[in-house]
Amino acid sequence: MFKKSLIFFVTFLIALTGTVQAKFSNNYQLEEMVILSRHNIRSPLSGNGSVLETITPHKWFKWTSAASELSLRGGQLETMMGQYFRQWLVDEELMTENYLPKEGEVRFYANSMQRTIATAQYFSSGMLPIANVKVERHFELNKMDPVFNPQLTFVNENFREKAMQEISAMGGKIGLQGINDKLSNEYKTLEKVLDLKNSKLAKENKFNHFRNDDLQILLEVNKEPAMKGSLKFANSASDALILQYYEESDPVKAGFGHKLTAKEWERIAKIKDVYGDVLFTAPSVAVNVAHPLLTLMNEELSIDGRKFTFLCGHDSNIASVLAALDVEEYSLPKSIEKKTPIGSKFVICKWKGNGGAEYASLYLVYQTTDQLRDRSALTLDNPPMIFKLKLKGLSQNSDGLYRLSDLKQRFQNAIDSYDNLLEEGQRLAA
Repeated sequence: MFKKSLIFFVTFLIALTGTVQAKFSNNYQLEEMVILSRHNIRSPLSGNGSVLETITPHKWFKWTSAASELSLRGGQLETMMGQYFRQWLVDEELMTENYLPKEGEVRFYANSMQRTIATAQYFSSGMLPIANVKVERHFELNKMDPVFNPQLTFVNENFREKAMQEISAMGGKIGLQGINDKLSNEYKTLEKVLDLKNSKLAKENKFNHFRNDDLQILLEVNKEPAMKGSLKFANSASDALILQYYEESDPVKAGFGHKLTAKEWERIAKIKDVYGDVLFTAPSVAVNVAHPLLTLMNEELSIDGRKFTFLCGHDSNIASVLAALDVEEYSLPKSIEKKTPIGSKFVICKWKGNGGAEYASLYLVYQTTDQLRDRSALTLDNPPMIFKLKLKGLSQNSDGLYRLSDLKQRFQNAIDSYDNLLEEGQRLAA
């Protein structure tokens, strides 16, 4: 009896979900999609002679690409993601199968780094396989484009003081050094996996544990926010281990002989997440470094005839843009990276309601850790994770959509905040 009741309840839920989806499709038409993407899987940023060679006695995975470049797996995974988006957009009737876009209907624009250009190219091949899409870039290969470069375009004493107060608040009552204190368990896990005490770094520099009192933040004009100390070293190792876990089919080999639980992998990944938060998500820093992208994305939402925009950059770009837009705190499910997983996409969908009003919904779309490791084909029946984002202080309608005008005003507020910070600093300096 219980089994029959359970089957009936599950069947009812499936039918109800289908009814809700059908009702939504009948009431709204997808008009445009704007994506800010992180590149897919790459090799570590550091090459021969880097801290990665000295921080562990173990041998790293044999990467399939040069330092910092998109790996073979990254290209495969990004093609799969493009194929999924093709199915999604065809299903929403924004495009047809084997779509050939007209002039100005789609835009693919990447930072001029190999990993971002290649990611955009692979995605376009999966999404528009016969369109021969040209990926737009404005600088020579591996020269950072200012639009995607998360650099501070102005710094003065007023800005630096305000930003440091915001960053220090992340450490709680202790302040800046409290950031390291909160990572004590994560540091212990990383030290164990790396076998740090037997590393060259430990033997030659006596660096055998990650300290909790050595964090320094550097805020300089025309440079990315940077840091010195244990968290910087730990981030490099965390980043490389996560990439190794995605690439290496044997999870024990990926953990340098340790049979790690999912929670332990999450602890290792958290170090990288915190590193990104510290450098790029303090409110004053976010509106400073994300200013060019915020302006560009806001413009893309207003271009007549535009159906699809793909902007390819980095995790720092997504993190700073979301912080500048004041997105509610979130932790992503089914991923060891909880903030901006490799290959993740900040997706804005622009909808038109039956009455002509325009709306928007915001998502983070990403492959789960298992999908990344297994290279699972993505379909409408086996989709990537589509995580809905919420904006602080902004109300949604009964279907969970924001008014497009409200979203654009939120973009404008973030853009204006940059100008206000600049003017405030100039006024105080006068």
